[in-house]
Amino acid sequence: MPLQPQVKSLLDMIAQARADGGKAIEEMTVQENRDGLMGFYQGVVGEPQEVGKVEDIKIPVDGAEIGLRLYTPKGNGPFPVFVYYHGGGWVLGDLEVIDPILRSVTNSTECLVVSVDYRLAPEYKFPIPAEDCYSATKWVAENISKYNGDPSRIAVGGDSAGGNLAAVVPLMAKDRGGPAIAYQVLLYPVTDLSFDTQSYIENGKDHYLETPAMHWFKDQYLNNDSEKTHPYAAPLLADDVSGLPPALVITAEYDVLRDEGEAYAARLREAGVSVEQTRYNGQIHGFFWMPVLMDDAKKALEQITNALNKQFSSSTTV
Repeated sequence: MPLQPQVKSLLDMIAQARADGGKAIEEMTVQENRDGLMGFYQGVVGEPQEVGKVEDIKIPVDGAEIGLRLYTPKGNGPFPVFVYYHGGGWVLGDLEVIDPILRSVTNSTECLVVSVDYRLAPEYKFPIPAEDCYSATKWVAENISKYNGDPSRIAVGGDSAGGNLAAVVPLMAKDRGGPAIAYQVLLYPVTDLSFDTQSYIENGKDHYLETPAMHWFKDQYLNNDSEKTHPYAAPLLADDVSGLPPALVITAEYDVLRDEGEAYAARLREAGVSVEQTRYNGQIHGFFWMPVLMDDAKKALEQITNALNKQFSSSTTV
């Protein structure tokens, strides 16, 4: 279908900014991109909602520490747990940028949401961000009961590069014998790094996330191109995806990542994994972070809520 009017308005604004001398992602430094991301999303994520409780903690990971932000809903627990890894090409994003979105997720899903402040590339290259997310998820399984969370009902999720990490963590858990993950929510995930799908050909220019930007993100994240085929970088290339948790996979029609997200959903389904997969037509990459601009952000949140409620209502509370 054609671009949605809300999407076209945003793309027109970006095109005008570029015409006025604005730089593309690959033309900026890491810090310029980090500053620009914060500035852009402050205007489109909406006002932060009140939740029952917000707590920042530090946990140990491989000789260092990372931050977690725990959002506890109002009501009586123990609550199901949704561990979330933010997007940003493994380079951008932090607890603050994603904060308003995850407050909405907390209230909508009535899950204890754990936001993971994994270390970012290029300072910390592959596989450190993935290992941080795995370590955080393992910590949640072992400790979340102290925070009124239910360790028998853990889902993981993320968007874009965070969707990549949310696909990789269950693979790591499978390879390493745990922790148990009940569900995975993958919002327009990176699952392959070949950049040669039809959706790259169709949408690689003037559709918000452009092909040169994805090459830039890849170069920041990976130590060398040989890592492009590692399943913890490109989960679509994993030898065996059977036995992974049920999944919700969301893609966008005008997104370079559309085809690889849908290919991963197909691979999971072929391996016997229960999959719900939805393409948001007329939509672009990143829309979930734009509830002020995009009605589809609210629809996707409702879809995630329904999927988690369905999964967790069939689980046994400890």
